[in-house]
Parts: sequence; structure tokens; C-alpha cells
Amino acid sequence: MERFNLVVIGSGPAGRRAAIQAAKLGKSVLVVENRLRLGGVSVHTGTIPSKTLRETVLNLSGWRERGFYGLSYRVKKDIEGKDLGARLRKTLDYEIEVLEHQFARNGVRTFGGMARFADEHHLLVTDHSGDEHQFAFDHAVIAVGTAPYRPTNIPFDGHTVMDSDSLVSELRVPRSLTVVGAGVIGIEYATIFSALDVPVTIIEPRDNFLEFIDREIIEEFTHDLRQRGVTIRLGSKVDRVEKDEQGWAIAHLTDGRQIRSDMLLYAAGRVGATQDLGLEKCGVMPDERGRLKVDPATFQTQIPHIYAAGDVIGFPSLASTSMEQGRIAALHAFEAKMPPAPEFFPYGIYAVPEISTVGLTEQQVRAHNISYECGVARFRETSRGHIMGLQSGMMKMIVSLETRKLLGVHIVGEGATELIHIGQAVLNLGATLDYFVENTFNYPTLAEAYKIAALDAWNRMPRVTPAAPVVDEVETAPQRKKATAPKQA
Repeated sequence: MERFNLVVIGSGPAGRRAAIQAAKLGKSVLVVENRLRLGGVSVHTGTIPSKTLRETVLNLSGWRERGFYGLSYRVKKDIEGKDLGARLRKTLDYEIEVLEHQFARNGVRTFGGMARFADEHHLLVTDHSGDEHQFAFDHAVIAVGTAPYRPTNIPFDGHTVMDSDSLVSELRVPRSLTVVGAGVIGIEYATIFSALDVPVTIIEPRDNFLEFIDREIIEEFTHDLRQRGVTIRLGSKVDRVEKDEQGWAIAHLTDGRQIRSDMLLYAAGRVGATQDLGLEKCGVMPDERGRLKVDPATFQTQIPHIYAAGDVIGFPSLASTSMEQGRIAALHAFEAKMPPAPEFFPYGIYAVPEISTVGLTEQQVRAHNISYECGVARFRETSRGHIMGLQSGMMKMIVSLETRKLLGVHIVGEGATELIHIGQAVLNLGATLDYFVENTFNYPTLAEAYKIAALDAWNRMPRVTPAAPVVDEVETAPQRKKATAPKQA
């Protein structure tokens, strides 16, 4: 029986980073992946496919050029599922090739099969041929990710009624789309298909959506969607879904309304993919949604030498944070020095338009009773935004009145997930509004929005000292003239 210092179950962002970090510490590492190819949910059905699909749609539809050429502008007139899939396959092949090379370069062993715990220090793996193998380990990282939640009252068929996994595996452009669930996944796919001019209806049982995002940003985002014809049904719950004689989906809501569409995407939640891991054998107990509870500082489960990281532990369920969780778990397992985690990290939602945020929302600032001021910049106010033909998009900056320190940056619009990193750096370094006011930004760029928003906030802030020197009235005229004369070259 082979023994490893670390076994990692799952090869998504968390598992990948944990494995490579442990290997760089000189440890023996085995990664077990149940799929035929490495990459986990992130590469095959989650992050990479949805973002590739988004980029493909924006390119083929001519979305970014419609500000100049009109709403009827298209790069390709008739966009079909095969058009969307071509770029996706190339991207996935590349991502998997890079991952395989990373593992090989760092000496990480991989094994294909379904893993389950035999006890606290042994793993049984059934390979794709049905043969069983056993491995011993000192430490383990569970990074199996999540699967779509599939309630029994929804008749999933992989063509008309779909979850996010089947949507990617069978790409097609529907005549109309209903999206159940206004979480990150639901909103991303709803807006992607809306960019193809597919009529979209979003159904959400709660009265709000994306509640961790600043409300002013969501208001701007909602206004943009409604202008594009997206129907948003908040406070509406789906009772059941049926198919009519034409094969179209009909969503019956609890308030009596019915919504008929060519395709229905059910994206109301995900569950941890832990049901087949034999967790009862090692003493790790999942919750009712299959998620694992961990120490937020070390990512240890109830069993100290067994860790969990990534989407399987719940919020925030981002690829970026999952990577960092996996790395921290590996460092802690082998008692390596762990640098302190930054206080703030960005969220990115790859909708159309993008949303990205870092730091405190205005609602959180109010809850903490912090004196603050906001500055806003519209992308259309920047020269680059005008050049790009942007009609929407905004940046909101929140600043402390007492310390002038940056408290949060919130962006909706083109390039939001890239622009946010400037705010992230300033926020984590504890810098003030003065950074944006005093520094020079490339011109023309969308990043100029930082200076515009900062100046907007600065102009609203009460000032203890005057904005410019005031000449004393008792000065003589020659003195005043001398004080204001320009310097000689």
C-alpha cells in the first residue's frame, strides 16, 4: 500500500493549489479525480465554461460595439450552439493541459477514480475500470466542490429543463429562457443569453438578489437589465414545472402565474458533492446540503488532519478564494509559515455587465456607524468610455470622513473584474482618498473612473482647511501681486 503525506480529493482550484503547495514543501502528494480528465467543476462545468461562453457571446453578438452601431448590430447573424461550443472546447483543452503540466512539473501524482474514506488515514479508490485501490495518508484535503441542487418537483431532461451542468454540456440558443434562481450562476447565464437577444425571465423567491453586493450597484444593474427587456420576478416561488404538448417548459408559480419558455434553467442552489465519500468512516459530518464545516483560519474539519476547501465549505464559493483556501490548508498541515491573510478580497460576477466589489458596502458602513462619504463615476464620463461607446457602467467609492481611508469600491460595467484590483490594493494597504486624487492615471482609460469618483467624494466632504490659500486682506497690493506671480523658468 502506497502512503502519501497528503491526499487531495478533487482537482479544482482548491485541490490544485493545495497539492502544488504541499509538493513545493517537499511532500509526497496524490490527487484523486473522479472525472476522466483533471480540472474539477471549475474547468468542466463551472468557472471556465461560463466565462468562455460569456466571451464568445459578446464577441459573436457584437455586444461591445452596439453603443456605436446600434442595437441591431451583429458580428454573426445566426448564432447557434455549435458556434458557442467551438471556443469552449479549445479553452478547456488548454486549461487541462496547463494543469497536467503543473502537476507533472511539481511531482504531484494523479489517480482517476471515485474516492471514499476507509478510516481516518486510509482512502479507497475505485478506478474507471471498477478495480479498487487503497492508499494511506498523513493528511487529506477534501476539495470535491458542489453539484447543482435538483429538487424532485423539477423534471430535468437535459434539453428543455436543465441545470447549469447540462446547460454547458448541450449548448444551444433557445427562443426564450426562464431562469429559476437569481444567485451568481443564474444571473450570469440569464444575462449572457440576454446578450443574444433571447427573451429572459428571472424568477427569485426572495425580495432581493445578490444581497452581498452594494444596493446602489444592484439598482444600476437591475435598471440595465430591464432596459434590455429582461423580466425579473422577485418574491415569486416555483411550485412545479411541466412541459406542454410542444415540449416547452411551463413554470407554475405559487402566486398563480405561469411562465412558458423554450428552455428553463434551474439554478436555485448547489449541494456539496460529498454523498459518496464515506465521511462517516472518518468522522467528518456534512450539513443537510452536503457542505463541510471548517475552522475559517486553518480549514480543518472536525478531524484535525483532514481539511476541506473550496465550494464544498460554502460561501463565498469563488475560484479565487478557493485557491487561497487550498494553499492555507496545505501550509497549516505541514506547519509551514502562513502569511496573514489580507483583510479584503474582491468578488467578481461575470454577468453582462460585470459586477465586482471589494471592501464594505454602504449598508455595512452604516451598520458599523462609520461616518462616510461616497463618490461616483459614470463610465460614459471618461474619454475611454466614450471611445468604447459605453452607455452604462459606474464606479462607487466609499471613504471614511474621519480618516479619509478607502472603505470600499463597487463597480458595475465593462472591465469591472479587472478594474477592482486597483481598489483592492489601496484598501489592503490602508491608503486614503489622496492616492487617487494626487496620482496620474493613463489617459484615456476606464481606470480614470477612480480619480473621477475620488474627486466626487472629495468635493462632498467637509474640509477643515480651505481648498486653496486665502490672501490676507491687510496685505498691500504689491505683496499680493508678488504672492500670486508665476515662478520664472
